[in-house]
Amino acid sequence: MYRKLIVDAGIRMLHSNLTVETWGNISACDPETNLVYLTPSAMRYDIIREDDIVVAKLDGTVLESSRKPTIEIDLHLGIYRARPDINAVVHTHPIYSQVFAVLREDIPPVIDEAAQILGGAVRCAAYALPGSPELAKNCVEAIGEKGHACLLANHGAVCAGVNMDNAFRVAAVLEMTAHIYQLARVIGKPVILGEELVKTMHDFAYNRYGK
Repeated sequence: MYRKLIVDAGIRMLHSNLTVETWGNISACDPETNLVYLTPSAMRYDIIREDDIVVAKLDGTVLESSRKPTIEIDLHLGIYRARPDINAVVHTHPIYSQVFAVLREDIPPVIDEAAQILGGAVRCAAYALPGSPELAKNCVEAIGEKGHACLLANHGAVCAGVNMDNAFRVAAVLEMTAHIYQLARVIGKPVILGEELVKTMHDFAYNRYGK
């Protein structure tokens, strides 16, 4: 089940214009076993098969794989260890979000969807080399105790959710917010939604909407 989830998510990410070629990576954590399923390193998403998926423990021990895990395995495992409420992580390389990653700027909640799904400003993590323990540490710190996404300076974005659909929703809303924020800054000064308003809409979206 989880192997297929990762394979399908890779195709979904590729077709959602959230990355190109082999960049980015995806994982899911089974909350019943605490086993983590990850995309392999340096494989195109359109050729990954279920037996290519890497299975690891939260401590980094690789249990099953004929492939090397993504070089960002520490980043994924670090998020799961820090945030038991998170069960899926997608590391994307989308154009508009990366504009702000290059600027090393946070993306504030300037639209209702950002308030509801992102829950506040998306912080830009301090720069570190791809695949390094420092990058994993910086990412976990930037997402924090309640965040759903962060930017990686000069690199990309990381989006986390209670499940894979939620993680992709976070990724889509982050990219839309980045695009709108960039356009608004060209025209004038964007108005950022207030903290209390953001809290109210975020609570509604995650705890009451559709329930």
